[in-house]
Amino acid sequence: MLWVAIIGLVMTAVAVALAGRRVLFLFRLATSGQPAPERIEHAKANVGTEIKTQLVEVFGQRKLLKWTPSGTAHFFVMWAFFILASVYLEAYGALIKGAITGTPDFHIPIIGTWPVLGFLQDFIAVACLLGLVAFTAIRLKNSPKKLGRDSRFAGSHLGGAWLTLFMIFNVIWTLFLARGAAVNTGNFPYKSGAFASEAVAKILPQGETAAEVLEGVGLLLHIGVMLVFLVLVVNSKHLHIFTAPLNVLFSRRPDGLGAAQPMRSNGKELDFEEADPDVDVFGRGKITDTTWKGFLDFYTCTECGRCQSQCPAWNTGKPLSPKMLILDQRDHALAAAPYLLAGEEARAGFGEDVLALLDKPLVAEDGVIHPDVLWSCTNCGACVEQCPVDIEHIDHILDMRRYQVMIESSFPSEAGVMLKNLENKGNPWGMSEMKRAEWIEELDFEVPIVDEKMPEDTEYLFWVGCAGALEDRAKKTTKAVAELLHIAGVRFGVLGPMEACTGDPARRLGMEFLFNMLAQQNIETLNEAGVKKIVATCPHCFNTLANEYPQLGGTYEVIHHTQLLAHLVEEGKLTPITPIEEKITYHDPCFLGRHNKVYSQPRDIMAKVPGVQTQEMHRHKDRGFCCGAGGARMWMEERIGKRINTERVDEALTTDPDTVSTACPFCLVMLGDAINEKKNAGEAKETLEVVDVAQLLIKSIKGA
Repeated sequence: MLWVAIIGLVMTAVAVALAGRRVLFLFRLATSGQPAPERIEHAKANVGTEIKTQLVEVFGQRKLLKWTPSGTAHFFVMWAFFILASVYLEAYGALIKGAITGTPDFHIPIIGTWPVLGFLQDFIAVACLLGLVAFTAIRLKNSPKKLGRDSRFAGSHLGGAWLTLFMIFNVIWTLFLARGAAVNTGNFPYKSGAFASEAVAKILPQGETAAEVLEGVGLLLHIGVMLVFLVLVVNSKHLHIFTAPLNVLFSRRPDGLGAAQPMRSNGKELDFEEADPDVDVFGRGKITDTTWKGFLDFYTCTECGRCQSQCPAWNTGKPLSPKMLILDQRDHALAAAPYLLAGEEARAGFGEDVLALLDKPLVAEDGVIHPDVLWSCTNCGACVEQCPVDIEHIDHILDMRRYQVMIESSFPSEAGVMLKNLENKGNPWGMSEMKRAEWIEELDFEVPIVDEKMPEDTEYLFWVGCAGALEDRAKKTTKAVAELLHIAGVRFGVLGPMEACTGDPARRLGMEFLFNMLAQQNIETLNEAGVKKIVATCPHCFNTLANEYPQLGGTYEVIHHTQLLAHLVEEGKLTPITPIEEKITYHDPCFLGRHNKVYSQPRDIMAKVPGVQTQEMHRHKDRGFCCGAGGARMWMEERIGKRINTERVDEALTTDPDTVSTACPFCLVMLGDAINEKKNAGEAKETLEVVDVAQLLIKSIKGA
């Protein structure tokens, strides 16, 4: 067996050297980008949470198991990698012991002869084979050749995927060849349990010489296939086998997508008063502006297309595929890598074609990413929610938008009107701040306007929001919430003219400077008034106040109105009495649901209203479909493909509802507009309307 050991060890040394060289190259490329010390600090500060996340997301495959049968197949194939590592330990042990003693009868100390381990190894290998069959069927069924852009594999590097399936198959059959031959030579460590290996042994040659040769050849083949696979993995999308746990570890997501990240330059938060565009990094204009976490996202993408299949932009005919957004950046980074990593002397000799590659803009009509791709995003978070390896697509998009808006001044023209209105009037519509309190005049009770300090007996500041104060349909929600709080005996006040936009539209568009200006103004107002607790009807305001204002020193206890109302109903302070005999389908607002994991409370409220029959849409909760307003899209024209709000209303109509309910003023407007179009076309009943859940609740309580 000496010849087997020599060949095996030489193969191992060559493969490890090749793989190590590639890993070093990838590390150097990633660290050539911007630092991201906050990622490491976050991981260190949340060790317990990170361990739990690794157990649930990586080892438990939580996200993938939502996608059965593909998730189940991946679960077994992934665990085959872990469990069959013990088989490779046995293989190398047999290799070395065979070279030293001439008899490759190695077993792992203590546990190496347990029948349970032998059974587990064979079971997971057989399960892996079945998983490969499932993967093959799934890929054939969902082939881009058959489904076109509707295939979640559209744009993926399919050749590499098929090669990987073939290599895993080779790992399994060589495993059984080596183990079956070891059974026949008597060198197999398990006397029972390894059912598949024993079955294979019966069909292999039984002669002593033939069995010994087969055992040696089987060992070399099994190890050789693994080594070739190792080199292939670090040069392909299956690098995620190693990088996925790291990407999950350094993901910033709490229980929900939460806040947009503040702008950073050279690892530090950008101070706009001292920032210099010639020195500091404003967002992402070139590939070198990407952080090492961004490169880790590139390396980790599995090209599975789950993000693409859930993206509202892609599903309505727009050019944005979250998957291709990552892959196009990755391919560009790898193409430019030899030049990015070159020394100064080497760079001096570069030709114009190389320099053009290095300076290629990330976003341009002839750049890496087309502008239409960038501006199609609604920030709904469906891509991030569904990604099994925690790639943060929205962070990439926001960074590129920041550069386009703040450095290039290149963005959809109609959004410029919104920015001017925010800067001059403190709201996207450019209306007078004095109009913010006009809705109060339509109530039959007094609503205190906080102009200095919050009264001690006032529990909540009611953050009305721009839409809630100025948009006619959203004002109905505002008045309903105010009435409900009044009925429940909850003491609250409003800022009225002192309230300004939270800055969410500016931040999501990429105008970070304006967001900072508005946020600091509001934080100063809130702090001077002594505000501690806030209730908000707009999920965008709710998300910004709760998750993003702490970045600037504004920390408050923020609750969405559906959370507070559900609590008041549960406590008996609000009692719906009058039946509402309607079939209602609920639309999950993205910034309430995926971004903050508030799914149950709106449904709990509707469940308490007598007579209501609820019917879920096909896409709901964490797979809910966007209304099209997020990411500042509310103030941009939708010129490409089908309108997202129309797509969502088409889905709502399949439930034959009497009413569509939601819990967001943006959704109220977008869905309402689409429903009106359907009515005009005779495709929806005239009585169909979209209302906030608060309106349903007040209707049942007041009987009006």
